[in-house]
Amino acid sequence: MSSSKMRQAAAPGTSMTDPVRYPASASSPVRTKRAFVLILLTLLVPGSAQVVAGSRKLGRAALRVTLGVWATLAAAVLLLLFNRTLLINIITHPFTSLVIVILLAALAAAWALLFLNTLRLIRPTLLAPRARPAVGIALVLAMVLGSGSLGYAAYLLNVGRNAIGSIFSSGPTIDPVEGRYNFLMMGGDAGEDRTGRRPDSLSVLSVDAKSGQTAIISVPRNLQNAQFSEDSPMRAIYPDGYDCGDECLINAINTEVTNEYADLYPGVADPGAQATLEAVSGTLGLTVQAYVLVDMDGFSRLIDAMGGIRIKAGGWVPMSGYFDDFTQTHGMPLGWIPAGEQTLDGNQALWYGRSREYVDDYSRIQRQQCVQQAMLKQLDPATLLAKFEDIADAGTKVVDSNISSSQLGSFVDLAMKAKGQDIKRLTIGPPDFDASFSTVPDFDEIHNRVDQLLASASSPQAAGVQDDAIVEAGAAPGHVQAAAARPAGIFPLAGSVRAQQSPAPSDFTPVTTTPDGELITEEMLTQLKLEGNEQAIAGLVATNGQCAPL
Repeated sequence: MSSSKMRQAAAPGTSMTDPVRYPASASSPVRTKRAFVLILLTLLVPGSAQVVAGSRKLGRAALRVTLGVWATLAAAVLLLLFNRTLLINIITHPFTSLVIVILLAALAAAWALLFLNTLRLIRPTLLAPRARPAVGIALVLAMVLGSGSLGYAAYLLNVGRNAIGSIFSSGPTIDPVEGRYNFLMMGGDAGEDRTGRRPDSLSVLSVDAKSGQTAIISVPRNLQNAQFSEDSPMRAIYPDGYDCGDECLINAINTEVTNEYADLYPGVADPGAQATLEAVSGTLGLTVQAYVLVDMDGFSRLIDAMGGIRIKAGGWVPMSGYFDDFTQTHGMPLGWIPAGEQTLDGNQALWYGRSREYVDDYSRIQRQQCVQQAMLKQLDPATLLAKFEDIADAGTKVVDSNISSSQLGSFVDLAMKAKGQDIKRLTIGPPDFDASFSTVPDFDEIHNRVDQLLASASSPQAAGVQDDAIVEAGAAPGHVQAAAARPAGIFPLAGSVRAQQSPAPSDFTPVTTTPDGELITEEMLTQLKLEGNEQAIAGLVATNGQCAPL
């Protein structure tokens, strides 16, 4: 190039010896330093490398986009601090989340192009041979860190968007009733030989709409004469309750309605689940606004996606084998979950929440409550971010809900408020009621106990009340217990309303030895099973309803 053309190519006021814009005149060390500086500029302030060393028009356009992104991030931070619900609603809304995915993907592609343009500005042929690999590696790493991170963020947001669309409904939002949101949590079997799910686990998660203070009310699957709420279509079929005999247990409502009365629920996606919700509402005297149904056969996937759950188990739990109808006993267990501190994988957690061999349904309910608490406690932001894709994928396979996706932000914010607070608990059966109560339930008594529980979980002092506070009232046996369990069969005497202290949920000693002090092992339990000594096994595992999340 002639000297006159070189002068014409130079920008006004720019020296041809400027090593940033004209590296040919610089020394080899300066060229290498210049290359790393341009890469760093493109990573930290996209567009700035082009302004100082390339096309100023391109650089200025990129800088305007960069400043716009920074302003958006600043606004997001302000929303996170002052209106977290709105921010989550924006991110989870079907339309706005799609827009964000597209914008993130476009920004990632544009940033990648800027890195490629920066490589052209570096002019690798001018670098010393030994410097070229280091500069190339630095450029690739910076591109992965910058553009790659944006692309991956777009991918994860799209995964979450699809999961939300699969799990949650597009129906109307719900309002709190008497200051609380009440969700029915159902764990159901959906085998190929069944039409509809048979929920073997029923519990209501009641959350204070302002404070996030939470109570769990467990309803045994064998509850009889369940009362439908006044607005339920099933009330016309069973005006005096679900009272068609011993087969009319509350967990049979889902299948019966799915098979025989689905026409009573036009436009409802899952009539069986809706009817079960109405039965739980009427039984508890509580307005339950929405349900979440987890298919238990796929439940283990969600636990595995979380990396397992950590619990303190009070006694050994069998992973039960086949059931012999003739002898009315289970075969050899497929395995055992030991007492003590354990990390359960998905299959173990599934059995831990389902097994009732050697104990009653109420021990199982206590373990189910414990599993729920462990999941809520351990599904923290770090776990969610690290395993987001697996958790979202598992959720689409095992979870169904009529909660509106447009309200998800409010409930996520509420869950964040609830995290770390004491959870109060009530079981419509032992240890809070007599074992026979589910057969001939006193619904006025149930309503009174539920009211007491929610009052203790809604009062201004509730956040400071320890989880071992117990409220007792009335003449019937039982009590509202805010913590885990006394052993089944131990019930307080009737009396006036008062507060008592009992051991905190985690304040129990796992039973790991026999009464003679011999260590309980899987081999010991297997040998007792081979000998047919079911009574001895039942005695050794009697405390397996005790459980606390770690």
